[in-house]
Amino acid sequence: MSTPAPVLALLGGTFDPIHYGHLRAAWEAAEQLDAQVCLMPANVPPHRPQPRLSAEQRVQLLELALAGQQRLALDTRELRRDGPSYTVDTLRELREEIGAARPLVLLLGTDAFAGLPSWSRWLQLFELAHIGVMTRPGAAPALSPELHAQFLARACAVDGDWRGQGAGRILSLDITDLDISATGIRNLLARGQEPRFLLPEAVLAQIRQRGWYR
Repeated sequence: MSTPAPVLALLGGTFDPIHYGHLRAAWEAAEQLDAQVCLMPANVPPHRPQPRLSAEQRVQLLELALAGQQRLALDTRELRRDGPSYTVDTLRELREEIGAARPLVLLLGTDAFAGLPSWSRWLQLFELAHIGVMTRPGAAPALSPELHAQFLARACAVDGDWRGQGAGRILSLDITDLDISATGIRNLLARGQEPRFLLPEAVLAQIRQRGWYR
């Protein structure tokens, strides 16, 4: 029997700055899916305010945060694209590179998943990738009727048969609840306070050295 293709997963965001909430979620998803997870910083995010740091500055921090391990990687393709970073375009580009058979998982938090119907060409996402919903303890946001119907039709256990397909299923991943936000970190830095133990020390050292967010 042939060996199944390794799973590739994507975690997008502005990472402004990268912190332990991002890193822990990516790590736990990698372990549950037995996947390599690529952190993919957005250039012009369509659904949220623009980043404070430039693309180059955010990449510097991501490289510092990811140093010394192999399971989490960095993919900067959206930073090389002009205009808004539409996920469907990114997934289509990746599909052309990895082929149709390799399992590809788009990782989303529960709020982002609930907002999926507002995304550009959102139904096409299921043709290109599985959706991994990273759930945390507490109440989950309500789903629209159209998204709820997709969930009922596509839900699959993490230990189910989804690895034999390149795309199309919805997986629920239990992720440790680390209540850390990039906004909170930026606010601490703006007030001259130290966000120590909320992000890697190497990342904090670079931010302090450059005077970013102050």
